[in-house]
Amino acid sequence: MHCAQKISDNIFWIGSNDWTTPRFENLFPIPHGVSYNSYFIDDEKTCVIDTVDKMIRDEFLNNVHHLLNGRQLDYIVINHMEPDHCAVLLDLVKEYPHVTLVGNATTFKMFEQFYGTPCPDNYHLVKEGDVLDLGTHKLTTYTMPMVHWPEVTATYESTTGTLFSADAFGTFGTVNGNIFADQVDYSLSYEDEARRYYVNIVGKYGPQVQNALRKLSKLPINMIAPLHGPLYRTPETINYIIEKYQYWSTYSAEKQGVVIAFASMYGHTADMAQQLAKLLSSRGITDIKMYDVSKTHASYIISDAWKYSHLVCLSPTYNLGLYLAMDAFLHELAALNFSNHKVSIVGNHTWASAAMKRMTALFTDTFKNMEIVGEPLDIKSALHEAQLPAFEELADTIATSIRETEIKTF
Repeated sequence: MHCAQKISDNIFWIGSNDWTTPRFENLFPIPHGVSYNSYFIDDEKTCVIDTVDKMIRDEFLNNVHHLLNGRQLDYIVINHMEPDHCAVLLDLVKEYPHVTLVGNATTFKMFEQFYGTPCPDNYHLVKEGDVLDLGTHKLTTYTMPMVHWPEVTATYESTTGTLFSADAFGTFGTVNGNIFADQVDYSLSYEDEARRYYVNIVGKYGPQVQNALRKLSKLPINMIAPLHGPLYRTPETINYIIEKYQYWSTYSAEKQGVVIAFASMYGHTADMAQQLAKLLSSRGITDIKMYDVSKTHASYIISDAWKYSHLVCLSPTYNLGLYLAMDAFLHELAALNFSNHKVSIVGNHTWASAAMKRMTALFTDTFKNMEIVGEPLDIKSALHEAQLPAFEELADTIATSIRETEIKTF
């Protein structure tokens, strides 16, 4: 049974949802599932824009067969060769052996690496600015290297002003009948998952995303059709997601507020985190997020660290180093090029001090454009009345810094 939906003049969404896979890329929890989007253009020449993950192979093929209605498939445009978008590619090539595959040199190199099945007679090599004429619809190729693989392109359909944006502007979460962002409460249903998707998958490549945004800003875009999540078809939703990408790709905080990320073996460092949160609240700070790095998947903490202006890390020493869960969290944060934020540091130790020194060194030497707010604290074993003045002073400094932080506008 097909579930294709018309999105504009002779252009159809032919994706589906995956509620089964527990982790995207076997890394990131997707409790609300994920959609894999593909598109079909019905013109003098028929065309599929990207394929899908193997999890929805049957639904996808049913959609293609329904829309072709016995005709041949002329083109498959390949914007991205990651397996969640190309797992069914070879199925279509086998079923329609004369189909033309549209991609760049790196696309076809990856195609052969994945499948071991060279199809040079099917290849149509494109580069920046090349136009594919389907009849009424004209498809122009725009390269977007490292957003977030080197072969990635966006395809712009000039008749309808539709941008097929590959993984850019995607999000975790299924599309539940309503496939357009303006049909749902986007900020409630998708914004947090769009941010978590971006920062954990694309976040490392902010400069490349900025290059792509500058390039695409010259186009009259009436619709953005990504490979995951809802489509954007109104000026309000298009401007909304592009503005978010300006924040995310420049590593700029969206809001004044603080994320308190703590690690705790026996509860003493957790007590310090709670004490600091209480002190910040008493100083009028209302946007406070707290996470135990041992229990919360790092992708959620990283997403909020990107969103808010301030981060506080509290951790005990462990085996003469940094507690492993905090070390792993900071390693992931650094790998994504987290920068342009403000951080405060609290270490804890009983018989040898390392955590505070290690965190301070990381934020000073590894991260870029990070301001350390307040004097890093190093507490012995547990928080007592004697250390409260130091926490009061740290809370004063953080609260003042939060209030004085200016949030960019784009």
